[in-house]
Amino acid sequence: MATPDFASAIRDRVLVFDGAMGTELYRRHVFTNRCFDELCVSSPELVREIHQAYAAAGADVLTTNSYGANRLALGRYGFGEQVAAINRAAAAVARAVADAAAGGRLLVAGSVGPVPATGTDAAGRVAMMAEQIGALAAGGADLILFETLPNREAAVEGCQAIQAAAAGRPFVLSFAAYDDDDRTIAETLGRLLAPLPAGLPAPAALGFNCGAGPERLLAVLERAVRLTALPLVVQPNAGQPRLVENRQLYLCSPEYLTSYARRYVELGARAVGGCCGTTPEHIREVARAIKPLARQRLEIKEITPPAEAPLKAPLPLAEKSRLGWKLANRQWVTTVELLPPRGHELAEVVAKAELCHRRGVDAVNIPDGPRAAPRLSPLVTALRLQERARIDTVLHVCCRDRNVISLQADLLACAACGVRNLLFITGDPPKLGNYSFASGVFDTDSIGLVGLQARLNRGVDLGGQVVEPATAAAIGVGADPGALDFDREVRRFRAKVAAGAEFAITQPVFAVAPLFRFLDAIADLEIPVIAGIWPLASLRNALFLKHEVPGVTVPDALISRMAAVATKEGQRQAGIEIAREAVVAVRGRVAGIQVSAPLGNVLTALAVAECPVVLAGADAPGRAWCGQA
Repeated sequence: MATPDFASAIRDRVLVFDGAMGTELYRRHVFTNRCFDELCVSSPELVREIHQAYAAAGADVLTTNSYGANRLALGRYGFGEQVAAINRAAAAVARAVADAAAGGRLLVAGSVGPVPATGTDAAGRVAMMAEQIGALAAGGADLILFETLPNREAAVEGCQAIQAAAAGRPFVLSFAAYDDDDRTIAETLGRLLAPLPAGLPAPAALGFNCGAGPERLLAVLERAVRLTALPLVVQPNAGQPRLVENRQLYLCSPEYLTSYARRYVELGARAVGGCCGTTPEHIREVARAIKPLARQRLEIKEITPPAEAPLKAPLPLAEKSRLGWKLANRQWVTTVELLPPRGHELAEVVAKAELCHRRGVDAVNIPDGPRAAPRLSPLVTALRLQERARIDTVLHVCCRDRNVISLQADLLACAACGVRNLLFITGDPPKLGNYSFASGVFDTDSIGLVGLQARLNRGVDLGGQVVEPATAAAIGVGADPGALDFDREVRRFRAKVAAGAEFAITQPVFAVAPLFRFLDAIADLEIPVIAGIWPLASLRNALFLKHEVPGVTVPDALISRMAAVATKEGQRQAGIEIAREAVVAVRGRVAGIQVSAPLGNVLTALAVAECPVVLAGADAPGRAWCGQA
């Protein structure tokens, strides 16, 4: 199969770039007194081994070992006359690995680092880059990657070098990300991303690399997506290096980097990779996470039904369930989330649901394969809890595992079993869990699934066939007030309501400002919103949520508060108090709360659900809908 064109590939799908080359060579005992770029000639097998490791990890783009292969930098090692040979060899080594991997579908990016300004003028720098670019192109590079550009002037010089040496070849301008505060980032990005002078070739993409760890580049990307329509490439360092026994080491784990890679893609990045300190292990985890996530976003199909029987009027929310009645009558609701068991024994979760019922909880939430992990059927769990614990359930239904035929069958099964409260979510891609070999279905997303259930509630299935009697599900959806792309989240939420959503449950709320901002943005929709509340079980739990769970914002002040408590039980109690304070803060602006039971501890959830502010107004009518007090 032919190698794809980079400009088309980065617009058609999210690409995974490889990680660091220099630190990988250092790990293989090549010390910094050697010329790393020259190894492409003297030790090509060593460079090839690193490229092969990144290809096996799932990288779509291999970057040549030529970052410092310009005449000035090579001259310091006595290799100034070997610019062409070293760059051709760098491209050829990467090209051979790319052609041998995955049917020859990998791209090769010719790396060009900045030429130092000291002792050179603009014309000299352009000439040195052009010399390097011409050799990289001759060696088989599909595109040129200008890395760690220090300023706009260097970017302009890169464009001039491309124009002189490889006109028409796609290239990426990737800027160093060293800024320390939001104001500086905003000012710098405004200059960097401004249109280039007329007459220069346009880059296929812009990017940011090096200089900062994953969190810092997230702040850069949040602003960059608003300033350019070009695809963006994000390649952070593996955190900030630390000096350990006289060595500069990067301690950012693959899991930590991957949590940010997912956020980059959600925010709109079209390519993600790594810079200094990242390894094939980092890239492997990034590829496992973002490739299915990207496919999920790009391949979701809109449901377009054929000609059909007439639609009936659906039942009002108040007539669908006890929970629906309370929501429709603007009474405060409390729900507790309980996970289905990993095995098939239900006694423990039934006992927890019975306790919730005795303590006045309105419903229990039953997730559907959270974190793409297999558990007992959530529908069977919900049915048994309703039968044995006599409590309403809110069953989560996700799009990941079933096509629209199977989804309709399950929705009809819910109606037959009397499971009336359904929360529709798109679901985590399977490769985010322990079953990386599993396939995600994603015939539709949560918006399409809401529309499907709304049709069943009106007596017609997706194929236009009559469903008699019509179903009567209360249609719930998720909401993420802390979403990185806030405008997109609001648009999608409005689309869910337009499709038929009747209530919403948010991601866990730790900082109330994002929730209030979201409620204000949708205040005209007249839909009850239930706030997710997560009692922190420990400092470790707080750090996991902060760093590993996109959409969840745990303020640093709460981290410090948890860290100030020495004992595990003390941290659990602090988590309960923090959750209670969140309930107090949101009490007048939401329809109720969903309290998670961290680590399965239902007593922790009940300690929050029964906090005084809840009990004092539990039966009071006239509570808030959608941000209107």
